[in-house]
Amino acid sequence: MSIQAIAFDAYGTLFDVYSIGELGEKIFPGNGLALAGLWRDKQIEYTRLRTMCSMYKPFWEVTQDALVYACNKLRLQLSLDAQNALMGQYARLQAFPENLAVLKQLRERGLKLAILSNGNQHMLQSAVDAADMQGIFHHLLSVDAVKKFKTAPEAYQMAPDMFDLPVKNILFVSSNCWDACCATWFGYTTFWVNRNDAPLEELGVVPHGQGKSLTDVIQFLDTQV
Repeated sequence: MSIQAIAFDAYGTLFDVYSIGELGEKIFPGNGLALAGLWRDKQIEYTRLRTMCSMYKPFWEVTQDALVYACNKLRLQLSLDAQNALMGQYARLQAFPENLAVLKQLRERGLKLAILSNGNQHMLQSAVDAADMQGIFHHLLSVDAVKKFKTAPEAYQMAPDMFDLPVKNILFVSSNCWDACCATWFGYTTFWVNRNDAPLEELGVVPHGQGKSLTDVIQFLDTQV
């Protein structure tokens, strides 16, 4: 098999960023879904702005800033207790139900597994522990090490450096099409987990494979020789 290792995006791919809407709905009735969506959009926007302007701050802080903005935009009164509750839940986001079984199968195939994420180390470890994924991943790679968020080349370079493999021999898996596309530009073999039947980004590049859940990664790997 040409693929010897897999690097997974964390948020949206392994952990459901929109599951935070359940708690958001309890705190702000009628606004949970809108809060989860705007919070996520602003979070990603801030990572891009900070990387372009060389004004890095850890993803935890960026996530908190995005929460405050989203609540202000939606005219929601964010108390300190509510902020702490929402941020605490973000550190323990729900994993998608098929993930653990798929990850175990991939380990049994002898593949090296890593998370490659914008999240800082304590966020990633907290999410992994909450999902009972301890011992699954060989590495938890945070862009905090390079102080630039994806899609900066320095962020994508961490996996080939850590695995000591050519980038084409690493499968990069993300549910964010923009992430999968940019990783394709970088040189990874890529797989887009298109959970919501979204259209392809208009970037002139296509991930090497796609499916509706992490389970489809296994079928894709069987085509790689």
